[in-house]
Amino acid sequence: MVKKRRTRQHIIADLSANHVERIILQCGYSVERIVNDYGTDLIISTYNIEGEIENGFIYIQLKATDTINLLSDQETISFTVKRSDLELWLQEPMPYILILYSAQQDIAYWLYLQAYFQQQDIELTGIGTTYTVHFKRCNILNKTAIEKFADYKSAVLQQCQEIIRHET
Repeated sequence: MVKKRRTRQHIIADLSANHVERIILQCGYSVERIVNDYGTDLIISTYNIEGEIENGFIYIQLKATDTINLLSDQETISFTVKRSDLELWLQEPMPYILILYSAQQDIAYWLYLQAYFQQQDIELTGIGTTYTVHFKRCNILNKTAIEKFADYKSAVLQQCQEIIRHET
């Protein structure tokens, strides 16, 4: 009889979640880990200076690897994602952050997905089953980055000031 095994991929996936959750908690925010993952691994809730919860969420998708694909410029990391994930991420109004964790270096890199695709002027209609995104090597996940994510969320909420009608 062969028992189920804990693979290296399982181990580094847990390490990536631990790495990211710790930084989020150091910022005074809370984080929920999603068990049934369909493109979202973590959801961040932010709080104001008085500790009151703020509206909106920041969505995180984690990817963990032992091998970072660094391009020849030594400043860009490439990573391939599925179009089915992009469909979810890019149609969400709140910020979706893709985080690539390097288990060998114990470091994580981040990419603000909606902003990336808007800046690159890339439409989903022109994408096949996968798409390669490029992380800036300088976008290292740390407390400053998490605070930026909170600013991104606030900027999105500022754009939602019009009346939203919830009709039945």
